[in-house]
Amino acid sequence: MRMFPVAARLLPGLAVLLLGAAAAPAADANIPILVPVTGFLSLEGTSQRNGAVLALENPPGGVTVTHDVADTATSPETAVNALERALADGDATAVAASMLGTQMLAMIPVANDYGVPLITVSGTAKITELGSPWVFRFFPGDAVTKGAHVDYAVSVLGAKKPAIVYQTSAYGQSGRQHILANLERLGVTPVLDEGLDTRIKDMTPVLAKIRAAGADSLLLHLHAPSTALIVKAAAAMKLGLPIVAGSAMHQPATAARLEPAELNGVCAESASSPVSGGSPALEAWRDAYHAAYDDEPDAFALGQYDGVKMVLEAIRQGARTPKAVADWLSANAYEGLAMTYRSDGTGNMAHSAVIMCYDGTSRVPRIVKRYDNVTGVL
Repeated sequence: MRMFPVAARLLPGLAVLLLGAAAAPAADANIPILVPVTGFLSLEGTSQRNGAVLALENPPGGVTVTHDVADTATSPETAVNALERALADGDATAVAASMLGTQMLAMIPVANDYGVPLITVSGTAKITELGSPWVFRFFPGDAVTKGAHVDYAVSVLGAKKPAIVYQTSAYGQSGRQHILANLERLGVTPVLDEGLDTRIKDMTPVLAKIRAAGADSLLLHLHAPSTALIVKAAAAMKLGLPIVAGSAMHQPATAARLEPAELNGVCAESASSPVSGGSPALEAWRDAYHAAYDDEPDAFALGQYDGVKMVLEAIRQGARTPKAVADWLSANAYEGLAMTYRSDGTGNMAHSAVIMCYDGTSRVPRIVKRYDNVTGVL
C-alpha cells in the first residue's frame, strides 16, 4: 500500500508550532481513509475525505502520519474489502471510515476482529447500537439531529400536518424512524410518509401526493442529489410549503445545484455550518479548506477533521496502539472547531445540532437555532 508523507504546511492559527529539537520524540501513525468518493454519496464522501486529509496533513508537533485514500463507492462489499486491505499489514492506528451507513454496518465486524478504531461521520443510528468499542461517530446521530429537525418544524414553524419524504437507504430509514418518534412525542401525525430510492429523478409524483394530502410542511431526510432535485421541483411547481431538510441540504455543493430563489423558505439540520462562520478559528479553517480544495467546506468535512484531530491528540499524548487510541477517545473530551466531543459510552461523540435557513437571496444559510448538549453527556 503506497503511503503519502504528511505535507509540511500548517494551518495558520490552528496548528501547534514545532518547538525544534527539544520536542517530544516522533510518534508514527498510519491512518487510512476509506470513504465513498463516487456514486450517490460522492458529494458527502468527498467532503469527508477532504476533512480527514486536511487534519492528517497538519498533525501536532512530534507526530508524523502516513495515510492512503481508498474509494469505497456505495457497496458494502467494496468497503469491507478496502478495510481488509488497509488492516492486513497490522500497522493501522485508526481508520477514517465511510459515512455510508450500510458500509459502516459491514465494516464494524472487521474492525472488531482487528481491534482498530473507526472514525466516522455517519448519521445512521444503528452503528453505535451494536456494542462495538471500536466505533467513534463525530457527527450527531439521528437521535440528536432528528430531535432538532422535528422540534424546529413543529415548535418554531408550527407544523401540524407534515409530510415526510425519506431515502430508502439505511441512512434514510434510520432518520425516518427518529422523525416519526419525535413527531409522536410532540403529538403530531404526518399526513404522508413516503420513501424514495436514490435512482428516482422525477420528484413531481411525490410532490403531487404531498399537495393532495393537504400537508402544511415537508420534512426531508434524503441524500444530497435527491434533496436538490426535490427542492428544485418544489420551487418549480410553487408548492409553497416550508421545507426542513436533513443535513445533506446544508452542504454548499447541494446548494450550488439550486438558484438562491429556489432555496427561499428552506431550512436544514446539521452539526454545523462552516460557510456561515461564527468564530475566528472556524473561519480560519474555512479559509484554509477553500485554499486547499478550491471549494467550500461543510459539516461532514469539519466533523471528520475534528475526529481525526482528536485521534492525533490521543497519539500526541502517548497513545501508541489502536487499543490505546480507542481507550483515550472513550475517556477524554476534546474541544473541536464544531463543538466539544465526548463519548457517551457507545461511541457517540457529538451531542449538538443546529438549524440553518436560506433567505432566497444567497446560497449561504444563516444559523437560526442551536440545540446544544442534547444528550446531556457534556
